[in-house]
Amino acid sequence: MSAPTQPNPSEFDAYAANYDDSLSEGLRVSGENKDFFAEGRVAWLRKCISGLGLQPQGVLDFGCGTGSSTPFLLGLNGACSVTGVEVSPKSLAIARSRHGSPRARFEILDGCQPTGQFDLAFCNGVFHHIPPAERRRAVDFCFHSLRPQGLFSFWENNPWNPGTRYVMSRIPFDRDAITLSSIEARRLLRTSGFKVLRSDFLFYFPRSLRFLRWAERFLTRMPFGAQYQILCRKP
Repeated sequence: MSAPTQPNPSEFDAYAANYDDSLSEGLRVSGENKDFFAEGRVAWLRKCISGLGLQPQGVLDFGCGTGSSTPFLLGLNGACSVTGVEVSPKSLAIARSRHGSPRARFEILDGCQPTGQFDLAFCNGVFHHIPPAERRRAVDFCFHSLRPQGLFSFWENNPWNPGTRYVMSRIPFDRDAITLSSIEARRLLRTSGFKVLRSDFLFYFPRSLRFLRWAERFLTRMPFGAQYQILCRKP
């Protein structure tokens, strides 16, 4: 299959150099930076896959951007390598300069062919930038990139959370994005053949209310966290 259509590369090339600053400005209202959320997503994923008794060796980061998730994904139990794919050449150049190593490589998505070699696919905040008509092709790409029984950790911004909508309105490259609910995402994933294992909602409390974060583990099934993960498996 051909590589799926993703956001316009020139759009994200324009933001690549200032991506972190723009994201930080948007997230400032939460009191946390991007690494807090990147680490939190992968920590939750680690907990989920540990419960399944799995140790994925090859990891695909679909829409890796500037590679912020790379060091955390490499910290997963069993992870030997991370391959990031992205449409923006300038974002990839930054990812390579910051995170490139024998265990981490970054490739332009255009022309990539899925080969069924990965144990885990990871994707964060990409699909709200993909035109709805093209989202099925993007999921299919991840599906065909996985080995049988491979896992897909699909993360998106939760449009049911007013704080999420406010933060997105503060970020230039997110203002016009078309969000998708967890219901829409589960339907999309199942249509491509994935079996949904669980859905979880995280990041309920800003830093000013961090004393309440101990309760978040009891709220993950309530659909109001700032982001959600749908963990699914290729049969």
